[in-house]
Amino acid sequence: MNQKNSTYIQLIKAVPKSLQLFLNVCLVLLALILAFLLFKELIEFLKILLFSKEGGDYKLFLANILIFFLYFEFITMIIKYFKEDYHFPLRYFIYIGITAMIRLIIVEHDHPLNTLIYSVIILILIISYFIINITPLERPTRSSLFMKKEH
Repeated sequence: MNQKNSTYIQLIKAVPKSLQLFLNVCLVLLALILAFLLFKELIEFLKILLFSKEGGDYKLFLANILIFFLYFEFITMIIKYFKEDYHFPLRYFIYIGITAMIRLIIVEHDHPLNTLIYSVIILILIISYFIINITPLERPTRSSLFMKKEH
């Protein structure tokens, strides 16, 4: 019975470690793909700046800049994930959301109602970011009334 219990405990410990390893490998692969796409966007910048006639399409250029920042923010978020002990900081998701909404406004600004909705979403994300910044990072410890009594 003790041998069976020991094997069960080892299995319980091995499964999360295996899944964490799989997740880490996938995130590293994703970071490499994003780095490649970031480099590809740099090449697109050069093409627009050097080879387009009459300065190029500024909307296309702005959209590419924001795509560049989206790739950059995702790579930064993956780096932070590893630096902060396998935890994605919420503020990076907010950065990405704000950048994505700004890109939508620049690229698809034909419908005023949609632009207004995107602007309200940006405002909500900025308010969320403000709330996150004024909230303490550490959670308060629970009082002894809520702690389980040890026997």
